[in-house]
Amino acid sequence: MRIFLDANILFSAAKTDGAMRKLLPLLRAAGHELWADGYVLEEARRNLHAKAPDGLPALEAIVAEIRVSEAHPGDENPGSAARLLPEKDRPVLAAAVRLRCEALVTGDRSHFGAWYGKTLEGVAIHSPRSLAEALL
Repeated sequence: MRIFLDANILFSAAKTDGAMRKLLPLLRAAGHELWADGYVLEEARRNLHAKAPDGLPALEAIVAEIRVSEAHPGDENPGSAARLLPEKDRPVLAAAVRLRCEALVTGDRSHFGAWYGKTLEGVAIHSPRSLAEALL
């Protein structure tokens, strides 16, 4: 399965050697493809630089193990359901759709929480816990 990683997932995995950092290699070992794009990667880098700069080397190690595509600004032409997302989150879903990911994992409960367990534009929206429970 192709799984798109939101910026907060990358941030959490890089910030500490906790559950999120352990989840990513487990998903890869189970044969899943982990994806991100330049948009979420830049957000993760920016937030780490501001809040936890010691995590930047860990982020680069994570990036070396996943697939990363270029950001496509202006490519967030979501369908009607995705228009309910805040504008800043539309590029995240658009990238997951463009990269043909079956799932998007995000810890952003405030913007994506209502969509956990649902599918938007063909992409199942998961919290880290629901993804782990479904796939591992």
